[in-house]
Amino acid sequence: MASDPRLLGYLHRALAHEMAAVQQYMAQSRLCDQWNLADFCAHFREDVDEEIEHVKTLIDTLVKLGVAPRAMQIAPARLGRSLRELIEIDRILEVDAVRLYEEAAAYCARVGDFQHESVFQSILRDELAHLQELDRMRAALPAEEESRYA
Repeated sequence: MASDPRLLGYLHRALAHEMAAVQQYMAQSRLCDQWNLADFCAHFREDVDEEIEHVKTLIDTLVKLGVAPRAMQIAPARLGRSLRELIEIDRILEVDAVRLYEEAAAYCARVGDFQHESVFQSILRDELAHLQELDRMRAALPAEEESRYA
């Protein structure tokens, strides 16, 4: 399967997405630190650690296939002016991840590549859980939240 260009495309897109997520969550963690939101700073830092694990998994998969990892076109980090905006931005990022991993897993299943389908399904489960956590966080926020970022 190493020569399957579509599989390699999914793996590289996933790697770029996860690298962008690391960058975004790290920037948001630092922003929450500036806003004196220690709990959210720690939460975003935990997200960084989870996304780094995804990066490791994807790089390991590429290396096992004999392919040099390349994460091209990493999206810039997106910041907001409030915690609500950060969560909304992250929700968009996670929805994109879910779509990518669903598509990649479906492709692998269709071509009978169950080993790589399992890789994509594993990360997909983490992303779905993260999306649920973001929805819980959003629901717990007060209706009106002050803008903190100028």
